[in-house]
Amino acid sequence: MDLTATFIRMTVSTAMNAVKTVVAEREWEQFHSEGNLAKSVAIEAGELLQCFQWGSDFDADRVQDELADVLTYCLLLADKLGVDPEQIVMQKLAITRKKYPVDKARGRSAKYDAL
Repeated sequence: MDLTATFIRMTVSTAMNAVKTVVAEREWEQFHSEGNLAKSVAIEAGELLQCFQWGSDFDADRVQDELADVLTYCLLLADKLGVDPEQIVMQKLAITRKKYPVDKARGRSAKYDAL
């Protein structure tokens, strides 16, 4: 494992531990079914999108807060599902690399089957 991967793992682990502490202190685990957490990801993603609804002007602090909410619920859902966030991201990137080879996809937004 390279230094970057080690740093990412420590960062995700630190964030996960902090989130789990806040949740445990407030006894919110009872509300965190897989479905409720997935809904919360979508709801918070909608609130993030709302920051950009009416143009390119946006409140950077509000965007950061909404992004933190999305990431928090993603971490909680990964934990609830028993999956390692770093591992699933790296697995998905490996799939993306195969579907979108650099020589065909660089600078293009076309879907893989249209490259």
